[in-house]
Amino acid sequence: MAFTLEIGEKAPEFELPATNGNTYRLSDFTEDVLVVFFTCNHCPFVVGSEELTRRTAERFQERGVRFVAINSNSAKTHPDDSFEHMVERMDEKRFPWLYLHDETQDVAMRYGALRTPHFFVFDQERKLVYTGRGVDSPREAEKVTTYDLDQALDELLANQPITTPLTNPIGCNVKWEGKDAHWMPEEACDLV
Repeated sequence: MAFTLEIGEKAPEFELPATNGNTYRLSDFTEDVLVVFFTCNHCPFVVGSEELTRRTAERFQERGVRFVAINSNSAKTHPDDSFEHMVERMDEKRFPWLYLHDETQDVAMRYGALRTPHFFVFDQERKLVYTGRGVDSPREAEKVTTYDLDQALDELLANQPITTPLTNPIGCNVKWEGKDAHWMPEEACDLV
């Protein structure tokens, strides 16, 4: 069995606290398309592309697409990824998505999150139609030439097949509790 969810698999359930003080479950999101992405506060690939992600989220919001961010990083490995810092970051940045905290890292394991950022796009039936990177140069937004996430969303909303349903996420690896900062599960591998 692959570490990361495979195309066509259903979105795993979750129940996680958000920076706004509420708790959310997968079933709370009723939009036609759901983008779940694993992110954090400190990763230079996240920071370098967060305004591109904001632009994508805002662009597709009116078309029935909901973005939900999840931080699964261990705060012991990287203290900047604590829940308190998540709240501060949302207060400062006012991102157009909910920011959920996966303290136990169970959700990251169930989805097979490899890096930050790592995007998962689910259709109305909550089946995975795209997973991987948002763009081809997330650390340096000025060098981006390929907008993989935007392309997948455009194609999905046009009822077209996703041209490239799998890309390798580009970013820092998820910071797993009790592990070296660069550790990844043995069964984790590139998607393509």
